[in-house]
Amino acid sequence: MIDHTHDTAATAWVASANTGTTDFPLQNLPYGRFRRAGSQQDWRIGIAIGDQILDLKAAAQLGRWPTDIQTLLHPLAQGDLNRFMAQGPVARKALRAALFDALRDPTQTGSANARALQAAAAQVLLAQDQAEMTLPCQIGDYTDFYTGIHHATTVGKLFRPDNPLLPNYKWVPIGYHGRVSSIGVSGQTFRRPLGQTKAPDAELPSFGPCKRLDYELEVGVFVGAGNALGEPMSMAQAEGDWFGMVLLNDWSARDVQAWEYQPLGPFLAKNFASTISPWIVTQEALAPFRAAFEHPATDPQPLPYLDSPANRAQGGLQIELEVHLQTAAMRKASQAPHRLMQSNFADAYWTVAQMLTHHSSNGCNLQPGDLLGSGTQSGPKPEQGGSLLELTQGGKQALSLPNGETRVFLQDGDSITLRGRCQREGAVAIGFGPCVGTVTN
Repeated sequence: MIDHTHDTAATAWVASANTGTTDFPLQNLPYGRFRRAGSQQDWRIGIAIGDQILDLKAAAQLGRWPTDIQTLLHPLAQGDLNRFMAQGPVARKALRAALFDALRDPTQTGSANARALQAAAAQVLLAQDQAEMTLPCQIGDYTDFYTGIHHATTVGKLFRPDNPLLPNYKWVPIGYHGRVSSIGVSGQTFRRPLGQTKAPDAELPSFGPCKRLDYELEVGVFVGAGNALGEPMSMAQAEGDWFGMVLLNDWSARDVQAWEYQPLGPFLAKNFASTISPWIVTQEALAPFRAAFEHPATDPQPLPYLDSPANRAQGGLQIELEVHLQTAAMRKASQAPHRLMQSNFADAYWTVAQMLTHHSSNGCNLQPGDLLGSGTQSGPKPEQGGSLLELTQGGKQALSLPNGETRVFLQDGDSITLRGRCQREGAVAIGFGPCVGTVTN
């Protein structure tokens, strides 16, 4: 999985990609959909490189690519990431290698494409701060899983102290189908949702604004080519198929959820807004950050269809995750967002391949651009809760912010930023860019 596109000595001709602190060095090359801010351009597919975007439509029009690469660029030049996703891992790896070589400093490679793109930089690059972003692809379906065992355990203790984990949790990746129409890209604002709730001491339910609005720290996985109806994926197929990852905030109306989830689970409490980061970090970019994966020896081991030597060897992913909160008062005073917590996706109880395999195991057909949520990614310590529900112990203990404000759940004007970064010795650190969402009244 490691090849020359992970070369730690390689630098880009785009200077901002070589700072050591950027989320988007040459070794990342994530895909997004953009246009110049304030314009009426058609949406374009681009690659984030440093603080710039490589416009793949403009790059393709240079006409200097080998025939096979020009063919791969064709749907992207038309703004269609889904058609490229459908071509699978061979196409994905081939284009990554070509783009890496074209963006690498020509003095390191002598690449004609690199020299051509560098010479045409003004035509093929757009500064990210001059771009408007939208969803990176057409999302057909959305499924949210529940792979964060520390979140599941902590929340379970709040409601079922004697038996916090559901009896099937360690046997099967649990998930539910969500709604696509309310998924937005970073920068999304949404109104506080209305809903039906019932207080514990109330005789009757009532309808009104949510009073226990919360965020959920997740990662999202985009499906690649997918599978045909009635033809489940094997673990090997699933491992090769998934296209890449984003950060995902699956906002939750906790008071609505507590009343409505029995007996069928999440519904209106979860479908009013979900926010993703705009850049899809491909699984090839994430390859240096894979890790061994196994369930504790005292836990049930995965059934054979959810197990493989490759999954045990490298099914895990080291992604450092953070949540930051900025209140309306902090924003007015030009105060930076306050970090609430940190965790790591390596603590997830189920891997990406296991989620895909199980989702397709009954013959369900996954399609290019389908989105899978990981579920809330909390850490093992109390201060690593991936939601306010955990950090405030179910609303019993308020959080104190540096400016003197407190929070139990989110108030109008609050903005949540998710961040994710991968770093380890022997690899160039990469990131996802921010995932920002704000609640209004």
